[in-house]
Amino acid sequence: MIQKKLSINVSIILLFLIIISGCRIDQTSEAAQAAEQYYQALVKKDENAMINLSCSDWEADTKLMYDSFAAVELTLDNLSCQQTPKDEDFIVSCTGNLIASYGAEKLEIDIAERPLVVIEEGGEWRVCGYHGE
Repeated sequence: MIQKKLSINVSIILLFLIIISGCRIDQTSEAAQAAEQYYQALVKKDENAMINLSCSDWEADTKLMYDSFAAVELTLDNLSCQQTPKDEDFIVSCTGNLIASYGAEKLEIDIAERPLVVIEEGGEWRVCGYHGE
């Protein structure tokens, strides 16, 4: 009888852990998607989408980023983002290159060098700066 109760309790705990970890995976996927969408909006020169994907504290920085790349052609090469939970925020590390073309000149920017902070604000995941800055 005791062994049966222990088995049931262990099963309930395992089920609970699986459910919790599944919720966390969905959130982290959404955080990574927000980072990817932010870079894609930059390449598409969609300032409104970039601002909508930014937290309120980082909107001015987003506008500066948009303005700094407005006169060049941008492409993304092999963009992929993954995240690590840190308290209620997520640090999202992306790999790939942002390629800025200035006529015949091309500048490759390794986006892996600047992990993003992504937070949940207003029920949405939003880019809110670079980690460590």
